Amino acid sequence: MIKKFEGFSRAFWTANIVELLERGAYYGVFIVITLYLSKILGFSDIEAAMISGIFSGGLYLLPTFAGAFADKIGFKNSLLIAFSLLSLGYFGLAVLPGILESAGLVDYSGDITFTGLNESSQRWLIAPILLVLMIGGSFIKSVITGTVAKETTESTRAQGFSIFYMMVNIGAFSGKAFVKPFRDQMGDMGLIYFNYFSASLTFIALILIIFFFKSQKHEGEGKTLKEIGYSFLKVMTNGRLIALILIITGFWMVQHQLYATMPKYVTRLAGEESAIGWYANVNPLVVVLTVATVTALMARKTPLFSMTVGMFLMPISALLMASGNLLDNGNFHILGQEMHPIAVMMIVGIAVQGLAESFISPRYLQFFSLQAPKGDEGLYLGFSHLHSFLSSVLGFGLSGYLLSKYCPDPKLFETREAWQAASVNAHYIWYYFAGIALLSAFSLIIYGKVIRKLDAQKVQR
Repeated sequence: MIKKFEGFSRAFWTANIVELLERGAYYGVFIVITLYLSKILGFSDIEAAMISGIFSGGLYLLPTFAGAFADKIGFKNSLLIAFSLLSLGYFGLAVLPGILESAGLVDYSGDITFTGLNESSQRWLIAPILLVLMIGGSFIKSVITGTVAKETTESTRAQGFSIFYMMVNIGAFSGKAFVKPFRDQMGDMGLIYFNYFSASLTFIALILIIFFFKSQKHEGEGKTLKEIGYSFLKVMTNGRLIALILIITGFWMVQHQLYATMPKYVTRLAGEESAIGWYANVNPLVVVLTVATVTALMARKTPLFSMTVGMFLMPISALLMASGNLLDNGNFHILGQEMHPIAVMMIVGIAVQGLAESFISPRYLQFFSLQAPKGDEGLYLGFSHLHSFLSSVLGFGLSGYLLSKYCPDPKLFETREAWQAASVNAHYIWYYFAGIALLSAFSLIIYGKVIRKLDAQKVQR
């Protein structure tokens, strides 16, 4: 008999706890991934953005395939594969710099000095390591949300995904919170050693899955390849779901700038000492504090209504982020601390973004879960993450271009004055993303009207 706790099964709670650990590992690494690629491995802004975008995109492209496979082999087996690969991948990120240093390509003993790494193909050893992380992470995306769908009923589904999303953001907050202490104590070397911390978290999650993940929900396990192919074709040709994915892509393009643009934008304009991990942590903190309340307030509203409210908050968020570069009144004094205007307005914009996420993400997952036939939860919930593949590739790619154009690397300039002249319009970056968010918000309104009209026509027939 599955043990119950407040209406949810042990499998539900185990899945949510390991999701918290996985998110802590992932976000602690991902918030500084572009810095790791540039400062540790010597990649340029555009190269770092491209690699990060492909990595993040792969994490969200593969879940559709991983989800279909997970439905066949079972969710526990899938999670065992996932956390084994994640532990190996984070360990690989930690040891790769040592391998490159042993090869005489870089010196990490003092100030990081590249002695041939910039031109060496060996730095591309990062690719197979990131591939291992992509494959492991792709199972997580489909299986954890699939477990929430399987272990809840239609009446508890919204609450279940609200709890799930709270766990996601507690993990995200915790992971990012450790970034600054690592960098304060170790400088840029903290970008390397943090990966051991992430590997430890995913290994603990692996142990928890071995001993505590037990479910009585086994629909879909043992399906034939023909049955998998049919289900896959059915979801891939669902125009209603594909259209929603494309619209939500605009939201996530802006959301991904926490990792693509914000770290370099803030450190270049507000100073290297900026606590970018803590700034980014405002997002999960706001989600944790508001998601349950927002879900309760929106309980009588449709998922599309709740998502639309959140979508119109996103352009406001981007404009707030842009406003920091327009304030020229000196530093703010907040709680006895001096803060650069860019940092202050970035935090305000991130807070609004977190509130928007509370309206959007749990209800989006609920919407998808209600479309999934029994036994296909992994496939459908994996497919729901396709928006982040598109937004990662597009968002990170656009970020690299915009950073190079409006907020370039200071090291590329001979004088500080020359760099300041080149970056005077750095805030223009956020205008692009405000426009994308606004277009997506209006598109969602049109989508809702079309869906209601189609549903009404079905009823008349």
